[in-house]
Amino acid sequence: MVFGVKISIQTKGFSDILDISQQVQKIVGQSGCQNGIASITVIGSTASVTTIEFEPALVLDMQEQLEKFASRQMHSHHSQTWGDDNGFSHIRASFMGPGITIPFTKEKLVLGTWQQIVVIDHDNTPRQRQIFVQVIGE
Repeated sequence: MVFGVKISIQTKGFSDILDISQQVQKIVGQSGCQNGIASITVIGSTASVTTIEFEPALVLDMQEQLEKFASRQMHSHHSQTWGDDNGFSHIRASFMGPGITIPFTKEKLVLGTWQQIVVIDHDNTPRQRQIFVQVIGE
């Protein structure tokens, strides 16, 4: 069986990190599948999905490292061409990737105790982000 749902979240931009674990778990439960995989993909080229221990100090560490990796002040040909000053957000998102796949068993996502599914919005403006969760299983 294949089951898909789009969820929407409001972000602040600049690598705002939001926990969507409970929303994904709810979709797995609604799917009617006992075992399988959940594919979680953010729609757009300036955001990412990954896992992290979602706690304030680690969120800050992640944001600081992303700033070191591709600073919002970096010169980019994209920003120069389009004038939107968000070349850094495309770089961050490309390296992190738009999605992940998480297995589930007995309707429960297989995640570690301190592992949450997060969306990171790298863009330089607040956005309404769309995330597509597709459940494949039996």
